[in-house]
Amino acid sequence: MSRQTLLLAATLIIGIFLGWIFFHSSSSTEEKHEHATDDLKNKIWTCAMHPQIRMDETGKCPICGMELIPLGQSGTSAMDPGSIHLTKESAQLANVQTSVVSHQNPEKEVRLYGKVQADERLRQNQVSFVSGRVEKLMVNFTGEPVRKAQPLALIYSPELVTAQQELLEAAKSKQTQPEIYEAAREKLRQWKLADSQISAIENTGNVRTDIEIQSTTTGIVTARRVNNGDYVSQGSVLFEVSDLSTVWVLFDAYESDLPFLKTGDKIDFSIQASPGTAFSGTVKFIDPVIDPVSRVARVRLEIGNPGGKLKPEMFATGIVKANLDQYRDKMVIPRSAVLWTGKRSVVYVKQPGTEEPVFRMRIIELGPLLGNNYVINVGLSDGEEVVTQGAFSVDAAAQLEGKQSMMNQEENPGSVKASDKNKMATKSTSIEIPLELQQFKVSGNCDMCKERIESAAKSVAGVATAQWNVKSKVLQVQFDKTKVNMDAIEKKMAGVGHDTEKLKASDEAYKQLPACCLYRK
Repeated sequence: MSRQTLLLAATLIIGIFLGWIFFHSSSSTEEKHEHATDDLKNKIWTCAMHPQIRMDETGKCPICGMELIPLGQSGTSAMDPGSIHLTKESAQLANVQTSVVSHQNPEKEVRLYGKVQADERLRQNQVSFVSGRVEKLMVNFTGEPVRKAQPLALIYSPELVTAQQELLEAAKSKQTQPEIYEAAREKLRQWKLADSQISAIENTGNVRTDIEIQSTTTGIVTARRVNNGDYVSQGSVLFEVSDLSTVWVLFDAYESDLPFLKTGDKIDFSIQASPGTAFSGTVKFIDPVIDPVSRVARVRLEIGNPGGKLKPEMFATGIVKANLDQYRDKMVIPRSAVLWTGKRSVVYVKQPGTEEPVFRMRIIELGPLLGNNYVINVGLSDGEEVVTQGAFSVDAAAQLEGKQSMMNQEENPGSVKASDKNKMATKSTSIEIPLELQQFKVSGNCDMCKERIESAAKSVAGVATAQWNVKSKVLQVQFDKTKVNMDAIEKKMAGVGHDTEKLKASDEAYKQLPACCLYRK
C-alpha cells in the first residue's frame, strides 16, 4: 500500500471521529433542551400571596401583580392526592412536631382575680341614742381597734337632763304612782342606760349632764363620722366598726367560667402582700345575677383571719381545679395543634405507614379549653398522631399546593390557563381573598383582660381570629379587609377600656374595668 493511500485512510478515520463528537454532542444538548422545555411546560405557577392562583406559564399575579413562582409538587401518591408530603429535612427546618392522641380525665383550671373584703354580716354602725352635742370622743381615728362595751364618746343632752329630773320626781311618789315611776325608768332604758346607772341616779340624786355611748361589738373602726363639738340627732351614726376575725374573699368570674364553678368548690389562692403563703377556702356563695357593667359574677369565700393577716382591699389570685365529669375519658390534644378559623377548627393528622412525613387536614369539633389543652368531641381517634408544633407551616404548604387547608375548604380544581389571564383579572372580585393578618399593642394586665380583649375583637364584623399575648401586650387579628379595617378594631378596644397604640380609652370605660385589670399607673 502506497504512502498516499495510508494518508487518505487516516484522514478519513479522523474526520469520522470528529463528526461523531460534534453531532452527538449537539443532539444530546438538543435533547436536554427539549426535556427542559417540557419541564417548564409541565410546571404550574402560583402567587405567594394568593395561592389560589394557578397558571401554566410564568407571569404576574392578576390580583396583586407579584411575579409568579413555580409550584412545588408534593410526592404524595395518587391514592391520597389531598395529603401534604414533606421531606424529613423540610419538616425539621419547620420544627414540625407531633404527639399521639389519648383518652384522659380532663380537669379544667379556672383562674380568678379578686379582693379581700370585710364580712358584711359583722359590720355594725355605732349610733347615738339621744340628741345632743359631742363633748368628747374616746376613739379618735379610723383603724383603731375597739372592744365590746368600750366607751366611744360623751354626749351632752338636754333631753337626758330633763328625763333624769322626771325620774327623781317620780321616785318620790313611787308608792302611790308606781306606773309613772316605771315609765320614767323605762324612758332612760330606751336611751341605753343600764339599770345600775339608773339606780345610781335615783340613789344619789345627782343629775348627769352627759351620757356615754358604748360600743356594741368588737372590731376595727373603719369610718369616723363625727368630731368634737358636733351636734347629733337620735340615731345619727358616730362610727362604723367591722369585725375582721372572719373576712370574705370576693372573686370576679366571667360568664364563660361560671359553668365550671359551684358552691362547695375548693379555691386555692395567694395574696400579693404575702408571697409564698398559700391560702384556701370553699365557695360559699355565687351571685345569681351578672353585673351589667363589668359582666362578672362575684364568687365568695369565707376565711378565718387570726392575727389579722388578711386586710380588706388586698388583691387575691385564685385557682379552681374543676373536674369535668361530663367529659370523662374524652380525647385531649394540646392547644397549639388546633388551627381555628372562626367557623372551623382543624388539625393536621400524620398518615401512618410512610417513610417521610405525610399529613392530612382533619376538621374536628372542640369541647372546652382546659388550660393549654382542648377536649375533642368529634374528629379524632385514639392513637392517631397530630401536629402539635409547626401546624401553620404544614397549612402554608397545603395552601401553596392548592389543597384543602385552613383557609380553603375545598381543593383547588386545577390550574388556570394563560389564555384566561385577562378574564381572571377582570373578575378578580369573584376570587376568594384570604384574610389579612395584622398585629398591634393593646394595654392590659391579666387573663381577664385577655378574654375581654379577644372577645371584643371577635365581635367586630369581619374579624375571624384574635389572640392577645399577656406578656408582650400584642393583639394578633385575622380579618377580612373588605369588611373591616384596623381603625375599627382599635376603636373597639378603646371602647371596652383598653388603650391601643393610636387610641386611648375614655376614663369612664377605663374605670369600669375590674381592679386587677387597671393597667394605668
